Amino acid sequence: MLSEPIRAPSLALLMAEPGRAVFELGLLPSALPLLRAAPAGDGHAVMVLPGMAASERSTAPLRRFLARKGYAAYGWEQGRNIGSETLMAPLLQRLAELRQRHGGKVSLVGWSLGGIYAREMARSMPDAVRCVITLGSPFRGPYKASNVWRVYELLSGSQGSDAGSERFAAPPPVPTTAIYTRSDGIVAWQRCIEAPGALAENIEVVGSHSGLGHNALAMYAVADRLAQAEGSWRPFDPRGPLRLLYRGARRKQDVT
Repeated sequence: MLSEPIRAPSLALLMAEPGRAVFELGLLPSALPLLRAAPAGDGHAVMVLPGMAASERSTAPLRRFLARKGYAAYGWEQGRNIGSETLMAPLLQRLAELRQRHGGKVSLVGWSLGGIYAREMARSMPDAVRCVITLGSPFRGPYKASNVWRVYELLSGSQGSDAGSERFAAPPPVPTTAIYTRSDGIVAWQRCIEAPGALAENIEVVGSHSGLGHNALAMYAVADRLAQAEGSWRPFDPRGPLRLLYRGARRKQDVT
């Protein structure tokens, strides 16, 4: 259970989202030293899933970065994310195809609503998933602690509830990392954090919800998590100067 009442982000944070996301994108050139220092990959397949109302275009910067790090980075190939449950069947089929093509497990990176799909895919096919990383994904209740719940209902054609949200709360049975920002203007950040466990962790970054897919701190953390050898997962442990950038990487007070 979360320790205090959870509310939707303030109107000020919501209104600042577009500008902050553009600002974070503009910061990427200056963050190149950090991104170049991120661990290189081993070539395994990574599927990146977009957020609500977004398409493959939104995840292109992250996929390009992962490809440069040596991963076989793929989009989800399902068009715009409208939150429909009918997407699960083709996503599971795509997961199975990528596993067969590469002869190994696939890592899943999901931004916002895309992370909900990623977690459910791992729950349905754990033997095909190497790890799950979510970026600002609201997988815990309360459902209306969000500034876009009405948009979700309009797009998906379904009505949400706290009970419906809580069915997504349990972590999938694979290594799982939840990356979040306390200044999220779209959903309450408390909805985006995991109960830390043997295979689950939270990493806090500074940024906006709408910029998480091209936020340099989030991108570095994604690369660091993906670079771990299969079967040897350890919690994120930034060293040296990185400790200053990820001061909230392993906060214990976020959950009770």
